[in-house]
Parts: sequence; C-alpha cells; structure tokens
Amino acid sequence: MSQEVMERIGRIRGLDQAAIQASKLHISNLTVPPGSLGKLESMAIQLAGITGSVKPSFDHREVIIMAGDHGVCVEGISAFPQEVTPQMIHNFLAGGAAVNVLARQAGAEVVCVDIGVNSDLSHPDLLSRKIRYGTANMAQGPAMTYEEAEQSILVGMQVVEDAVKRGVQLFITGEMGIGNTTASSAVICALSSISVQDAVGRGTGIDDSRLLHKIGVVEQALKINAPDPRNPIDVLAKVGGLEIGGLVGVILGSAINGCPVIIDGFISSAAALLAKAICPASADYMIVSHASHEQGHRLLLQELGLRPVLELDLRIGEGTGGVLCLHLVDAACRIVSEMATFESAGVSGETKEQTK
Repeated sequence: MSQEVMERIGRIRGLDQAAIQASKLHISNLTVPPGSLGKLESMAIQLAGITGSVKPSFDHREVIIMAGDHGVCVEGISAFPQEVTPQMIHNFLAGGAAVNVLARQAGAEVVCVDIGVNSDLSHPDLLSRKIRYGTANMAQGPAMTYEEAEQSILVGMQVVEDAVKRGVQLFITGEMGIGNTTASSAVICALSSISVQDAVGRGTGIDDSRLLHKIGVVEQALKINAPDPRNPIDVLAKVGGLEIGGLVGVILGSAINGCPVIIDGFISSAAALLAKAICPASADYMIVSHASHEQGHRLLLQELGLRPVLELDLRIGEGTGGVLCLHLVDAACRIVSEMATFESAGVSGETKEQTK
C-alpha cells in the first residue's frame, strides 16, 4: 500500500466512547419507554460516537457518485450497453435521475465523479478524475494494475477531503457503471466464503440464461486472476472496478475526517467490505441504508456485520437508498435534540419494582 494512502488511514480513530455513554444516558431520560425508539436510538448513539456530540446535526450532506466502466461488459453480462454509463452521467448532471429527485427531497447535494468512464466527458459540474478509460476485461486478466487500484482509493479520499473543506459533514455513496454488479460479485467472493452462485444476481434485470453466463464469467475471472483475500487492494485490482475503488476511498475518507457515511446498495456494500478489510475501524463510521433486491446483498451485509435500516426491494444503485435513509438519520438527530426529558417535561419516569 502506498505511503500516501497508509498515512491517511493511520488517522482513523475509534468512536468517542465518552460521547457514546453520554448519548445513552441522555436517551434513557427521554420521555419514551427504554428502547422503544429501536434503530433510531442505536443510530443516534453511533452518530454521537462519530461526532463527539450528544446532539449531532448534519446541515451539509453530499451524495458522491463514482462513475466508471467495466471491460468485462464485452462478455455480455448486462442487459444494457456500456454507452448507458455516460448517458446516465449527463442525466445526473441535469438533475433528472432518481437520485437527484430523492436528494432534493432530502436536502442533499449530488456530486458526480468520472473516475474511469470509457469516453470523454466534459461538463462544468463534473469532477474529472479519470484514471483510465474503463477497466480491462477481468475474465481475461486483471481489471487494472495494483497502482491504479491504489490511485482509485486515493481519488475517493481526496474528493472527501475537498468536500469537508467546503463544510460537508455527512457522505452518501453512489455509483454508476454498467457491469459493476459483476465486478462487485467477484470482489465479495474473493474476500469471503460466499459462493459465486449466491453472490451473482440479475443486476439490471438479466434473464435466466444470461444469469448463468454471468455466474460463469465471475467464476472464470476468479480462477484466472486468483485474487489474494489477504490483500484487499489485490482483490480490487484483479476483479474490481475504478468506481468501486473510488467508493472505498470515499468510505475511508469519511472515517479519516470523522464523518458518517451512508452505504447505498450492493456495489457500495462491496466497496464497504473492501474498506473494512483495509481498516476494520472504518466500519464504525458506516450506516447501511438498505438491503437491496440483489441476491447476494444480504449475505454481504452479514459478512460486513452491519444491519440495514430499510428494506424497499431497491436495485437501482446511484445512492437512492442512501438518500432515503438520510431521512431517518435526520429523525435520529431530531429526537435527541428536540425531545423532552422526563425531568424537563415533568413526567414521571419508570418505577422500579420493589421487593420485600
């Protein structure tokens, strides 16, 4: 791992335990029965640990969409052609995609990063951080070089660093790249005991015959490249994607800067698995937004050891589930900031059963 990446990762710290205990005490005094707010309570406690504040708030939040193409698309593993990637980027930049609509509703900005799209793009609002024009075909050899994999992670970290300087306090992962469920499936199989048959799903909606073909392509990529499960950057380089590496950097960058990061769907969760493998402490900063409709996602979340907040049968990516989860993050923050305590409301607390 490069010195530049290692130096940044070395700045990741564990959660603020004093703030966690203070948050638990504060929540125990709110005018509700203990534990009755469920996941909202645990989320508020986690956010306190991340920020060091019992009453956190996130006025500036950003969806970072990493975009990149995949050479494995030549194997016919997607229902959509590769030119959809740049077309959707223009849709994001025009504000017309699903994530744009949901982000406007949630009060989040959307930033799109070209980290590896297989075409030349130019737009004043596009962050151009292109490492190469798409990955190579991982069914025939490594998707990218080890150095390019490291560079993709560094790009994600730098995008977060720049955003933090602009005042962004919370990040949501998003992605665009035809073929990226294939790469994500290969990544999680390389890093875990999940079988290819269990990991590979229908992605953009492929039929049964193409699903079987997709399984075979992932098996071939893993056999040819033999990624080292002890080295997550080797896994990323051999069977990953540039936008997946960028998201690894976004996740690690959020942890480095003490910001929560909401993980979107299957592809983002594959990036989260890589980030956790690189730095286990980064998982403390992750909020998994939802369990997607993609077949292997639940197994992947079990591997991550994190529970999803929502179940909406989404399978679109882009950051859509992450933005929807943002409403519940806001709810958790408002509960601890605005709810009365038993003392302030003049409400009697729980009585202890007396024993004789």
